[in-house]
Amino acid sequence: MAIEGRWKIFAGLALGLASLPVQGQSNAPARSVQKHAAVEFLFPEQVTVAAGKAATVELHFRIAQGLHINSHAPKEAYLIPTTFSIPEGAGVRLEWANYPAGLDYTLPLDPTEKLNVYTGEFVIEARLVAAAGDHLVEAKLRYQACDENACMPPKTITVPIDVAGK
Repeated sequence: MAIEGRWKIFAGLALGLASLPVQGQSNAPARSVQKHAAVEFLFPEQVTVAAGKAATVELHFRIAQGLHINSHAPKEAYLIPTTFSIPEGAGVRLEWANYPAGLDYTLPLDPTEKLNVYTGEFVIEARLVAAAGDHLVEAKLRYQACDENACMPPKTITVPIDVAGK
């Protein structure tokens, strides 16, 4: 069975089990609990660059405690890499992104497999070229977060950056 097929079965079981009531738990509506993102964009929210000229911007991110995400260059082809992108038509073009080196990480369940991951805070250097004017860019960071026992489905978060091309 392909890895993707196994993942779908696991995800379906996990969702089904999560909806079952725990013994002693009432069926009363639950209070709203805010879920925290596995990865949070820290800064900068606003940058000024010379219009039409390439400029490097450092984008800072934080991974929630107890989690890790695959680096941009995971060691296995089936692992989902972390990628940063800017959509076409944003008035800002991504020339390239320079990702940090990942850390070697071994899961307690399989000490023979070495992963290449990010933990804590990390920085992506993005080389941008902006047209003249103000551009509210909805860049994207795609990643897959895991803890020591399981991985969550891949996720893409919006990285809002106000880029002023002067």
